[in-house]
Amino acid sequence: MHVVGVRCVTTLTDYLDQHGIEYEVLMHERACTGIDEAHALGIKADEVLKTVIVDTGGQHVALVLPSDERLDMALVRNVLEDRGVSLAHESEITHDFGGFELGALPPVAPLLGIEMIVDPTVHDHGPVIFAAGTQTESVKVDAAPLFGAQSVRFAEIAVVWNEGHA
Repeated sequence: MHVVGVRCVTTLTDYLDQHGIEYEVLMHERACTGIDEAHALGIKADEVLKTVIVDTGGQHVALVLPSDERLDMALVRNVLEDRGVSLAHESEITHDFGGFELGALPPVAPLLGIEMIVDPTVHDHGPVIFAAGTQTESVKVDAAPLFGAQSVRFAEIAVVWNEGHA
């Protein structure tokens, strides 16, 4: 299992190095979600990004949003212009992204090899942290250079947890 982690971080850090993006690798206790990752690192959940995979038209699309926000499937369906879009099953993710641990996909489109849509709240966030391909390693980078180096689409896909609820 450790060998997989080294390969994931090396692939990710190679990508960041090639694009001149400064980063810091952070080690932490095992975390399967962005919220767990934030707790393990002792930071607020809005500083951690999560990558969610959806199925649309027979292909995967990666959606990136802060861990303290909730994916809004109505917004996602409108952005993708597909009423049949759905969350990918864990078995699909494990099969199709086997180089990364479940729940630890980095928000780097070239490494995933699929289209990526990023919620606009992420772009100007400043420093963000995300899973580096394993459940025990994260990377801290500035959001603007990370997403500026990639071909991604920015679109509103998320809402704040419990927004409008008492």
